[in-house]
Parts: sequence; structure tokens; C-alpha cells
Amino acid sequence: MSDVIIKVVDLAEEFAAIKGIRIAVFQDEQGVDSALEFDGKDDISQHLIAYLDDQAVGTARIRYLDEQTAKVERLAVLSNARGYGIGKKIMEKALLVIASQNISEVVVHAQEYIKGLYEKLDFIAVGQIFEEAGISHVEMRKKL
Repeated sequence: MSDVIIKVVDLAEEFAAIKGIRIAVFQDEQGVDSALEFDGKDDISQHLIAYLDDQAVGTARIRYLDEQTAKVERLAVLSNARGYGIGKKIMEKALLVIASQNISEVVVHAQEYIKGLYEKLDFIAVGQIFEEAGISHVEMRKKL
């Protein structure tokens, strides 16, 4: 496999790349409305970006909900970079970053079709399937 680098980034420096990935995945592929995707919470979140051979191909954001809980959101990998485990690598990096902040629980709203990725990382589904942006999701949690 080619070189994959995942790093925590300053939003201002990398926002164009992050925005491009999220538009391609969430708006173009999945039909999510721009107002839902860009919800005003990016500036209060930590952002991760994945590079494959020096090309930005994936992203996620971490939002700290309280002193005990963080939420990983907006995990996205460009279609031409899928199948290399990049989504899993982004999540592993996010979990390390969150653990370094002495946070005890991580929550995600996983799209139903990708639930297996989170299960491999020891997340447990809680509650019922729900719709978010017209897409089936399930809340999943992991204790750190």
C-alpha cells in the first residue's frame, strides 16, 4: 500500500482540502444538504486529515461534548481512496487524540452501512436506527 499519513491539523490551514473531501462524499455522493454538512461547529472542533501519496483523501472532526465525552463526526474518505483502511486509520488516530485528553467515552453517529468499521474498533451500538440528513444511522459508543 502507498504511504498514508494521518495528522491533526489547524482548520484554517487545511479547510479547503477538508471542505473538498466533505463536499465530494456527503453532498455529491450522498445528497446531504450543505447547510446540514457545514453546521457552524467546525471552528470548535479538532480536525484530522489523511494523505495518501501526498493527496488529501480523508477527514474527520472531533468535538468535545463535555469533560467526559467526545464525538467523532464527518468521517469521510474519497471514493478513489477507499479499500485501503484509511477510515479505520483516521478513527484510530482520533481515538489516540481523544485518549490524550483524558476523555472516558467516545460517541459516533455511524451510517448504518459502515457500522462494521466501528465494531472492529470496539464501539457498541446503543438505541435504535435513526435518520440523520436522510440517511440511516446508529449511535455507537466506546469507553476509553
